[in-house]
Amino acid sequence: MGRFHSLGRALALAGTVLTLTAAIRPAPAEGPAPGRPKGGAPVATPETAVVAGNNRFAFDLYSKLRGGSGNLFFSPYSIATALAMTSTGAKGETDREMAAVLHAPADPAARHAGFKALIDHVNGKDGGAAKSASETLVSANALWLQKGEPFLDTFLNVTKSDYGAAPFEVDFMSDTEAARRAINSWVEKQTADKIRDLIGPRDISTDTSLVLTNAIYYKGAWLHPFHEQATQKEGVFTAAGGRKVTVPMMTQSESYRHLDGGSFQMLELPYSGNQRTMLVLLPKAVDGLGALEASLNVEALDGWVGKLARTKVNLQLPRFRLEESFQLGDTLKGLGMSLAFDPSKADFSGMTGRRDRAISAVIHKAFVDVNEAGTEAAAATGVVMTRAMAVRPEKPVEFRADHPFLFLIRDQATGAVLFLGRMSEPKG
Repeated sequence: MGRFHSLGRALALAGTVLTLTAAIRPAPAEGPAPGRPKGGAPVATPETAVVAGNNRFAFDLYSKLRGGSGNLFFSPYSIATALAMTSTGAKGETDREMAAVLHAPADPAARHAGFKALIDHVNGKDGGAAKSASETLVSANALWLQKGEPFLDTFLNVTKSDYGAAPFEVDFMSDTEAARRAINSWVEKQTADKIRDLIGPRDISTDTSLVLTNAIYYKGAWLHPFHEQATQKEGVFTAAGGRKVTVPMMTQSESYRHLDGGSFQMLELPYSGNQRTMLVLLPKAVDGLGALEASLNVEALDGWVGKLARTKVNLQLPRFRLEESFQLGDTLKGLGMSLAFDPSKADFSGMTGRRDRAISAVIHKAFVDVNEAGTEAAAATGVVMTRAMAVRPEKPVEFRADHPFLFLIRDQATGAVLFLGRMSEPKG
């Protein structure tokens, strides 16, 4: 996994791409796959089930990616959305396996309805404001189809209606590089140029038949901005292994929601508008990050958030910027999503009516920039497929984030974890 670090403005982004290739042993042609199931028991709150599943998937993924030292940052929302969109074409055991890893509803109709509700919420289509003077949150999906391939209308209709995925025809067979440039250009546009070159030259080939992409971009101003004059230009951060690093340390004294969890502290930093927040989880021991990571799960986080109490806090937080890049195929297989990657067993007949597709790569890039003004974050995910062949204290709490800590960007209304990471090396 490639990692790049530098200091800069405040923001967070991510993107995910999945590619599908032709399967090694194509099955005999089947009739057109049926469309979305109709009727049946209505799902009262499909979004709730999807959000709960996404958060569980987030911590499953974090547990697989956290090995080793250094920084870590990704968008579980982006990755889950790209995979769920891909599952619109999955059938049988392939579909069941993908749903299980995502902790998503087993019923495809409920699953896709839940993602539609969440995507609509993220983009402000449920009455919320996706864009304002102080905050922007947008998510977009797209399909990149091999020109001339006979994709089923049922597949194209569901990806469009439930995921808002715009279909684009490209020619992977005749001009792979032009197709790659088109996909990367779309991702750059959706993420304000923060995610570049999501698809590398070796990520797609003439055998690629479909690429599914998700991009998410967030930019938010702090409800309580830090004053640049108060930033300690040469603050000291104790990095992994006890090494001292000089880093700009933002400081302020303000009323925040806070939890003393015994071996750690948790602080909630709201963005302007109070629709999104950053949660910072700081172990009290300088070398306590590993134990805190091991205890992190959905139930624990929900319990901790429920115990937050407002109090005066003297806060020190490093200014930082991270970029991360992942190839997630092996990670997802390790979580139990193996059939989708097996050309001889994958069943994506919901895409073409034939079992002639398998996932060849899941690529993810993420970016976050945190400074005195706020946060900017972005991420992109691509799926590549080929064809077959507490008590309130009396005095201010001291919250000195001067050693490794965890952080999440979370949607307040739904509880969805949009971004998740750890800061171990402010200067990389």
